[in-house]
Amino acid sequence: MSQVKVNDTIKVHYTGKLEDGQIFDTSENREPLEFTVGSGMLIPGFENGVIDMKVNEKRTLNIPSAEAYGAVNQDLFQEVEKSLLPPEINPEVGMGLMSQSPDGREMPLTITEVRENTIVVDANHPLAGKDLTFEIELVEIK
Repeated sequence: MSQVKVNDTIKVHYTGKLEDGQIFDTSENREPLEFTVGSGMLIPGFENGVIDMKVNEKRTLNIPSAEAYGAVNQDLFQEVEKSLLPPEINPEVGMGLMSQSPDGREMPLTITEVRENTIVVDANHPLAGKDLTFEIELVEIK
């Protein structure tokens, strides 16, 4: 029986959890996730964790933040004037916003603080600084 190696295209079912057990993503009730191992499409800890798996094998991956979305980068927090927001937006802590970089890429932001005339936004990935656990099942090696 073959095992997963770098450059294989595979399909997996997965459930991603935070340290407290909260599920942040799952393929349950959806098609399995298909990707090419080693292509950099997924976080390093996930891609490395599927190496040597066999079809129908289940595995639990405990991925430290360094092999997931990295540490929280304080340089990605920015204070923004409320006057720059669309008038229909009433900013609240935890609210998500979309910003556009000068080169046209969309960047998701999270409001972390609301002040009198400004807000503080965080451009870190929402899972930055978090250790992750994935329950995975290898469905197919193409």
